[in-house]
Amino acid sequence: MIKTLVSISFLLVIGANVHAADADRHFVNGPRSADRTPLPFSDAVLVGETLYIGGHIGIDPKTDRAATDPREEAKIVMDRVKATVESAGLTMDDVVSMQIHCTDLSLYGTFNDVYRGYFAHGFPARAFLGASSLLRGAHFEVLGIAVRKSTVR
Repeated sequence: MIKTLVSISFLLVIGANVHAADADRHFVNGPRSADRTPLPFSDAVLVGETLYIGGHIGIDPKTDRAATDPREEAKIVMDRVKATVESAGLTMDDVVSMQIHCTDLSLYGTFNDVYRGYFAHGFPARAFLGASSLLRGAHFEVLGIAVRKSTVR
């Protein structure tokens, strides 16, 4: 009987924590084309003070394709990441980690030239990874994690 009560109490605590965690999630999504089937992911998910930024690619809004110029594509993708971070109430200086997937590692310098302009107070930890291909012909896919800075020091 005591084992059963302990088990039930344990399950109630786990269930309450799962429910509390779900209530603490905020799904962040930018504008999407109305003619498309809804995509099965969010641009980012805010859990407490941590923002998990999903993979973003540099789709030119005028053509709905990846930009043909890698420098322009890098700017588009970083602008999209910045817009996502800011729509969650954070800044690019709250970003603590980023991963960049790239189909052509010779574009490392090109990407870095654009990337540098998005951070005012140091750079997040980062990986620049090779990928054989990315969706929609993109050269870059960027994802990351941001943590809201504490107001207490």
